[in-house]
Amino acid sequence: MSTDVKIQRLDSGSANFQQTLLASLSIPLAEDTAIDLKVAEIILAIQNQGDHALLRYTSQFDRLQAQTASALEILPSELKNAYTQLSNEQSQALNNAAARIRNYHDQQLTNAGCQSWEYTEADGTRLGQKVTPLDRVGIYVPGGKAAYPSSVLMNAIPAKVAGVPKVIMVVPTPDGSRNDLVLAAAYLAGVDQVFTIGGAQAIAALAYGTTTIPAVDKIVGPGNAYVAAAKRRVFGKVGIDMIAGPSEILIICDGTGNPDWVAMDLFSQAEHDELAQSILVCPDANFIDQVDASMQKLLPQMPRQEVIRASLSKRALFIQVVDMRQACEIANIIAPEHLEICAQDARQWAEMIRHAGAIFMGNYTSEALGDYCAGPNHVLPTARTARFSSPLGVYDFIKRSSMIEVSEAGAQTLGHIASTLAHGEGLQAHARAAEMRIKKTSI
Repeated sequence: MSTDVKIQRLDSGSANFQQTLLASLSIPLAEDTAIDLKVAEIILAIQNQGDHALLRYTSQFDRLQAQTASALEILPSELKNAYTQLSNEQSQALNNAAARIRNYHDQQLTNAGCQSWEYTEADGTRLGQKVTPLDRVGIYVPGGKAAYPSSVLMNAIPAKVAGVPKVIMVVPTPDGSRNDLVLAAAYLAGVDQVFTIGGAQAIAALAYGTTTIPAVDKIVGPGNAYVAAAKRRVFGKVGIDMIAGPSEILIICDGTGNPDWVAMDLFSQAEHDELAQSILVCPDANFIDQVDASMQKLLPQMPRQEVIRASLSKRALFIQVVDMRQACEIANIIAPEHLEICAQDARQWAEMIRHAGAIFMGNYTSEALGDYCAGPNHVLPTARTARFSSPLGVYDFIKRSSMIEVSEAGAQTLGHIASTLAHGEGLQAHARAAEMRIKKTSI
């Protein structure tokens, strides 16, 4: 029996192509009412019972027993010890990744409108914007089946670069199992407090606070369906980064690349889970066939081949297009989380891209490098939300206040304008407040 995986093929010239494409992008999941109801119950319990409910749920879901919620905190000395216990290779890799991520976000702080500014008008009126960091941020780091030190770095470092004075990390540790690389990453990133809690109960504790867990202003970081549902419910009480969906990669090829490299890059997202989506767009039918052959050849070598196979069978696409220009147009429709351009003069085609979470240019720029150590953030918009949202960055950990200082001369000019508009809106107190500052002689 053949073990080949069959991948759906689309042709941009076929009838109803765009409708078929959009249907293929949709995630075959309705919102799970049972999960939402359970999450609502957990959040209410944390609000009403605080630490007591937190201990109960941590025991129930993570099989972690503690007499007090404070016993769930990992002390700074333990974080440092985890870091010192790393192998030289792990320590060097973690330090190099952290340095690159920090440097990129330092550049973002300077160049992405993340600093205060003001200007002075001719009459002495001063206008501007004051940028200040959030007071407290909570970062959620998944635990259990896998460990994600990269997620710690990507969420905590931009917060610290932004100047957030207190970053609180929550990470589930089922059966008390801790991952030293995750704890070492927290130490390197400057996380202030770490608690071994997870799930919806951790999100609720961060949002509303308990006797032990400080309430935060914003919660960032990925999680399972319960975490996503909890973030959705607490939004408004606190800020959140996004509700992330399954991972996605779209690769545009001009047919000049290495088909084995392209195949492995498609695998790199498919191995996340069965709902991850891998798409290849190319004008060269022969190259698509070569990539297909590479995938069949390489798949049996993959430790996570069953997950990859399921993802590719359900959601992967090969799309043949007329030319690279049309490939870019289709990429803008898809608005992928990760977009690789494996082509000669990749930057030329990147100029045509309007919607993508991250753009990887050139045959040597594998998406995996962006996940771990290139520098830009790997927390990216999914499910076509790149049409209106951006990667996690320093700007997510700051807020802006408008600054207005009107001079006496400025009040004469602005007062007349405001008075006229306020009367037009029927708001006489507004009008009078502006008029009282106008000198009688200037009326």
